[in-house]
Amino acid sequence: MKGGIRAWEGLVAEGIPEAGMAYFSPATRPQEMIALAWLLEDGTCKFYESIANMMEDQEARGFFHDLKRSEENHKTTLWKMCEEISGRTPSSEFPATVISGKPAGDVMEGGMVVSEALKWSKGKTLKEILELSISLETNSYDLYLKMEQKAEDRNSKQIFKTLSDEEKKHLERLTSLFLKTL
Repeated sequence: MKGGIRAWEGLVAEGIPEAGMAYFSPATRPQEMIALAWLLEDGTCKFYESIANMMEDQEARGFFHDLKRSEENHKTTLWKMCEEISGRTPSSEFPATVISGKPAGDVMEGGMVVSEALKWSKGKTLKEILELSISLETNSYDLYLKMEQKAEDRNSKQIFKTLSDEEKKHLERLTSLFLKTL
């Protein structure tokens, strides 16, 4: 290659924002796992709502609103699970009362900061946003599978299994829409 890298005039890799799971201390207790999952679901709700509002295409707008509603249902499931395990209603500061070292800003599935992902999304195509969303949902699917394995009681295992199954359905829907954009 004459001229080395400085002579390169070809394609340049460009990707999605970096995931930042490193700031989470490993969740070991059931309540910590639930709080971590709730925190990520909450951030993902905010992300999908903002993405839906950015979409001009009505089908895509409705699609991301549906994903947001599904993530809200996950939060409700996790809230009830926390209530069941602890025997009391979580405080208004949940999940901060359970997870120490909560990061500044909203974090979503994939460990990304919502504001950074939204900043990246501005001006991106539907295809690029779907690629990011597929990455996020894959991470969430994997996380729930791991939480299911770590969970000690049967009910928690079943809830994390249900959540992983739902994330898998999200992946299937996202992939289907992604394939339509090709």
